Amino acid sequence: MAERIMIRDLRVTCIIGINPRERVEPQDVVINIVMECDLAAACASDAIEDTVNYKTLKDELVASCSQSSYFLIERLADAVAARCLANARVRRVTVCVDKPAALTGARSVAVEVERGRD
Repeated sequence: MAERIMIRDLRVTCIIGINPRERVEPQDVVINIVMECDLAAACASDAIEDTVNYKTLKDELVASCSQSSYFLIERLADAVAARCLANARVRRVTVCVDKPAALTGARSVAVEVERGRD
């Protein structure tokens, strides 16, 4: 049985991109995360200690992304996935990072990575 916690449309401002202007002007990115977890204990106990505290994770992600200065959204997506997997309750994670207005004529460009425990 697959049980998931999702964080949808998390907007973060950071330095991201390869062009000179992108290296100095922060931009918004939109992050979507799907974490596969065992939620049985949390369902039984109704206790935050038995699940992934998604508010704490969100705060960590906003802080780390806001301080980052990656060139590629691929690298940002990988870093977000690694931070999610740092929680032992997360077995597998899919992270999609959208960069709105990256291309003229396109709503956004997005990269999706999937990572799991070895």
